Amino acid sequence: MTLEEKVGQLNTASRSGLQGEEPLDIASLRSKYPAAERTFTWLKDGLIGSFYGGGGVASALQLQRIAVEETRLGIPLLFAADVLHGSRTIWPIPLGEASSFEPELARRTARATAVEATATGIHWNYSPMVDLARDQRWGRVVEGSGEDPVLGSAFAAARVRGFQGDDIRAPDSQIATMKHFAGYGASMGGRDYAQVDISLEALRDLHFPPHKGGVDAGALSVMSAFNSLNGIPATGSRLLLNDVLRDEWGFQGVIVSDWNSVAKMVMHGYAADDEDAVRKAILAGLDVALRGNAYVEHLPALVRSGQVPESVVDNAVRRVLTLKEKIGLFDNPYRSLDPDREADFLDPKRPAYAALIASQDALSREAGRRSIVLLKNEGSLLPLRKSGQRIALIGPFAQDIENIAGPWASGVESRFVTLEAGVRAAVRDQSLLEIVTGSDIESPIEGGIEAAVAAARRADVVVLAVGEHKFHSGEGQSRVELTVPAPQQALVEAVAATGKPVVILLRNGRALALEGAVRDAQAIVVTWFLGTQNGHSIADVLFGDYNPSGKLPVSFPQHSGQQPFFYNHLPTGQHVGGSRWREYPNAPLYAFGHGLSYTTFGYGTPRLSKEKLGWDEELQITTTITNTGKVFGEEVVQLYIRDRVASRVRPVRELKKFTKIGLQPGESQQVSFGLSRHDLEFTTQNGDYTAEPGLFDLWVSSASDTGEPVQFELLAPSKR
Repeated sequence: MTLEEKVGQLNTASRSGLQGEEPLDIASLRSKYPAAERTFTWLKDGLIGSFYGGGGVASALQLQRIAVEETRLGIPLLFAADVLHGSRTIWPIPLGEASSFEPELARRTARATAVEATATGIHWNYSPMVDLARDQRWGRVVEGSGEDPVLGSAFAAARVRGFQGDDIRAPDSQIATMKHFAGYGASMGGRDYAQVDISLEALRDLHFPPHKGGVDAGALSVMSAFNSLNGIPATGSRLLLNDVLRDEWGFQGVIVSDWNSVAKMVMHGYAADDEDAVRKAILAGLDVALRGNAYVEHLPALVRSGQVPESVVDNAVRRVLTLKEKIGLFDNPYRSLDPDREADFLDPKRPAYAALIASQDALSREAGRRSIVLLKNEGSLLPLRKSGQRIALIGPFAQDIENIAGPWASGVESRFVTLEAGVRAAVRDQSLLEIVTGSDIESPIEGGIEAAVAAARRADVVVLAVGEHKFHSGEGQSRVELTVPAPQQALVEAVAATGKPVVILLRNGRALALEGAVRDAQAIVVTWFLGTQNGHSIADVLFGDYNPSGKLPVSFPQHSGQQPFFYNHLPTGQHVGGSRWREYPNAPLYAFGHGLSYTTFGYGTPRLSKEKLGWDEELQITTTITNTGKVFGEEVVQLYIRDRVASRVRPVRELKKFTKIGLQPGESQQVSFGLSRHDLEFTTQNGDYTAEPGLFDLWVSSASDTGEPVQFELLAPSKR
């Protein structure tokens, strides 16, 4: 390979304007658009190793044929895209799906995503996003699994296994990309792209574990983060990309930059110009530059001048070529580029279409209802009756279709099920259902509140569908106030003043600070952005066809000003009243792990197999859980610990284990967890990752703020 051809394998070009399900008019594109002319020239010269953006087999086949048949070496291309929570079928946002506390559900939806996305020609998925999110102002909370490293690790591993499947060479398997490495979720002030200043100990104990979980599950790719970490942009951080990821964790796959983040190191003030940025990125361990032309334009000269050893480029190219070999591109350059398979998902006239879509829709509906969290249900207002009850369905999301998919998703809008459609399909007497918009998402409607109040007065119960626009969450969508937008809040206040029972259905991409009549409603349900089967999933829970079992993966604050706020904080060294805000208690409105059911569960006192845990032994914890209500229900049983005294202050509680069980009314089940010293490890004062002997509190509970602790002691290793 020439030096330029090597560098070409490290270049991911934009596919903007070169995607789609129809063949490209290449001659016309070349003549009309200078950018397209350069892209096709570079492609033929072997200066592009992969394309990012969009899908469509017909267009991808043309680009692949050029790479394979018209370049000197014939090295096939990789086609990449961000497919976070669905391709044509949309699943709940990842944060919502984490509410299920069922990693296996995430594996199934990731597997279904890969099946659909590879049918459109996508080999390389820039997902999952596994950043720990402990500040709800940050817009990208929506893309991850919440505030806890154990929960995040489990979901990261599950999604990697789902995307990559059992056989990575299969045409329906995708390359998974862990992102963003690292610390992105700890950005200052919750602002996207902002600096991160955080101790290495906190990184190792909190922010690294979800990434490590994905790497251990076999992720073939990792994406560097946009942010600077302790003054060094992650894209140019040798500590992150080489010392931790490769040397310490043994990662052998490909490291790709975020969107043009090589050149953006100049904006950080870390590189003098693009050439300097390229030198620092490649020497730090970055393999592939996503978007931008910096590698192609500067890396060959840097090698020839001796500023970058060619061996560094060779190692990066080997990793890219190995990746292409692993997924079978050298044996079949046209894998996942099958027009016939794509048509099965696109054309309703195809024999396979109906069964494929029915299967995907069924999974979307299941994932949606398993992601819903019941926060509050005073007087057992829910579930509603399907007949004999006059219902007013009010709010901007009652009939909305635009926001069903949520951020970072498109899907097939004609398949989206609105809330109205789901409710209408559930109730038996349509004359007892009245629909009123009341207000828009961010602006009032003339006469809207008056119409809503009138409908509420005619109803037996009011269901208010309120919350965030899809563009309130996602990249670049940080918020200062985490409240329901003012026009919707005014709508809720007016309707609640009628005195009718109120059910709040929240559509949101983060934890919200609920106020006034929203906070005080008799029932509150978190429905997130649930995807294709949104309306049916919500109606299943609303009318009791499915008993909600979701738990919060993020803490709901009392007020926006509490951020960043998370359950596993450190004790302060002051009494309870010594570290607080004047206006609000130092407590969440709804805690991490909280979620109600239409039944109730009784927890027995945890029984320990021993009170003193030997250094190389395992402690068995057994608790009896009983369904003390009248209907079948599922419960997420959570195990937390607290290290009472350590060389570094430890959190007030840490989730270590969880499982979900289902019980019939009156049924009891013993739930057992195993705990060893490895579950108690942390980064100590001297930098070691180990456990320390001493006393521990242990809870088996329904949330991070419930239960009574029992104690055990970890013994020191015996001297030999």
